[in-house]
Amino acid sequence: MDMTLWHNPRCSKSRQALALLEDGGHAPRVRLYLATPPTEAEITDVIDRLKITPRDLIRRGEKLYRDLGLNEADDAALIIAMATHPILIERPVLLNGDKAVIGRPPEAVLTLV
Repeated sequence: MDMTLWHNPRCSKSRQALALLEDGGHAPRVRLYLATPPTEAEITDVIDRLKITPRDLIRRGEKLYRDLGLNEADDAALIIAMATHPILIERPVLLNGDKAVIGRPPEAVLTLV
């Protein structure tokens, strides 16, 4: 399968997830999503694959989340915020086929290989 990891190399959980995949002999395509942000459509697709709500994919602990006043935002506004400010996307996210998983804990990525 064609695996893609939405990866932030500055995040320890993201680094751990990538290492687990590589140690297991897997070579996912790495998308540095901060440098190449996903579109609103891509974020919506990932949310659908994860079977979660947009709020479950957003990093609510980020200062930017508070600064943008997203606590009361609707789903559409959250998706726009993540596309505009990808630092708000929970990480890492592994995509494999029609499935996805958030690597929290990092070992969760192993469920898709």
